[in-house]
Amino acid sequence: MLDKLNEFSESHGALAPGRGRITGVIALSLAILCFLGVLAFHFPEYLTTPQLRKSYDVEMIRKIMFGAMVIAGGLSIVNICFNRSRWLSSFAFMLVVATALLGGHKVPVNDFADNTPYIGLDWFILDLLGSSLIFIFIEKLFALRKDQPVFRAEWQTDLHHFIVNHMVVGFVLLATNLVVHKFFGWAANDGVRGWVQGLPFWAGLLLIVLVADLVQYWTHRAYHEVPLLWRLHAVHHSVKSMDWMAGSRQHILELLITRTLVLAPIYVFGFSKEVIDAYIVIVGFQAVFNHANVSVRLGPLRYIIVTPNFHHWHHSQDQEALDKNYAAHFAFLDYLFGTAVKSTKLWPQSYGVLGDYVPNGFFKQFKFPFTWKG
Repeated sequence: MLDKLNEFSESHGALAPGRGRITGVIALSLAILCFLGVLAFHFPEYLTTPQLRKSYDVEMIRKIMFGAMVIAGGLSIVNICFNRSRWLSSFAFMLVVATALLGGHKVPVNDFADNTPYIGLDWFILDLLGSSLIFIFIEKLFALRKDQPVFRAEWQTDLHHFIVNHMVVGFVLLATNLVVHKFFGWAANDGVRGWVQGLPFWAGLLLIVLVADLVQYWTHRAYHEVPLLWRLHAVHHSVKSMDWMAGSRQHILELLITRTLVLAPIYVFGFSKEVIDAYIVIVGFQAVFNHANVSVRLGPLRYIIVTPNFHHWHHSQDQEALDKNYAAHFAFLDYLFGTAVKSTKLWPQSYGVLGDYVPNGFFKQFKFPFTWKG
C-alpha cells in the first residue's frame, strides 16, 4: 500500500474517471486534513496561530471537521466495497479511524499559554481546504488551458512550498514585526496615523492597497533588475504551469523581505484593524487567483486591476513579456511607470524562466540562490 501511495504521489496527470481515483484523492485529502486537525486540537499552543485563535468559531470548526470525516469515511467505504482504488481508499479510511480514536471533533480545548513557539498548522489546514475547494472549482468552470490536469507536472514542488511557507508563518510574522518596529518605528507619526484612522472604511481600504502595491511594485521590480535579488525571485518564476498553487512557489527569504517591506508602511500609517483585515483578504485572494488557470480579462477594468491575464504575462517566457507587469493589485501602476506588456496576443505562449536553469524540487530550489553560478 505504501509503495503504491509513494508512486502515486510522485506521478502527475489527469485522474481517469470511473476507477475511484478522484473520490479516493478527495477522501485521502480530507482524511489527512482531519488527522492534522485533531493534532491541532490536542496541542493548540504549539500548532495553532495566536493571531487566528481569537477569530475562531470553535463549534463551527468542529462541525466542519465532523462533516469532513463523514465524507472521507463514506467515500472510502464505497470505494473499498466496489474494489475501486482500494489501496488509496484504505489508507484514507485508516486515517479517519485514527482521527476518531484520537477524539475527532470532540477533543476538548482547555486554557493554554499564549506565548509558546508554534507552527501554523491551523493556517495551513484552513488555507489549503479553502483554496482548493474554491479555486479548483473556478479553474474547472473557467479554464484557460482546459487540458491541464489538477495534478499537473511539478505539483509536488509547489505543494512543498505551500506547506513550508504556511508552517513557518509564526517565524515570518515574528521576524517581520521585529524588523519593522526596529527600523521603521521612527517614521510613525501620530498626526498621520490619526488622519488615516479617521478615513472612511472604503477610503482606508483603497489607500492601504495602493500604498502596499506601490511598495510591492518597486520591490518586485528590484527582484528582476538586481542580480542578487533575482537569484531569489527566479525560484518563483521557475513554475511552468499556472494554477492556484503556482503562486506558492516562493523562496522563504523572498517571503521575508517582501512582507517586511510591505508591512512597514502599513505600520507607519497606522491603518485600523478592520482595514488591515480586509486588505489581508484581498491580497490572499489575488495572490492565488492571479496565478490560477482561468480565462479572465475583465474588459477595460484590466487596465486598472491586476487580473490573471495581466499576471500570466508576467510569468511568460515570451520576449515581449520579460520584466513586465510588476503590480500585484493595481495594473495602472505598470502603465504609469512604462512596464506594462504590449502584445497583440491575448495570452502568453509559455511560462517559466527563460533558459529553464532553475532545478525542480523544494530543497534544490531552497539551495539554488546560494549555489547558482550563472
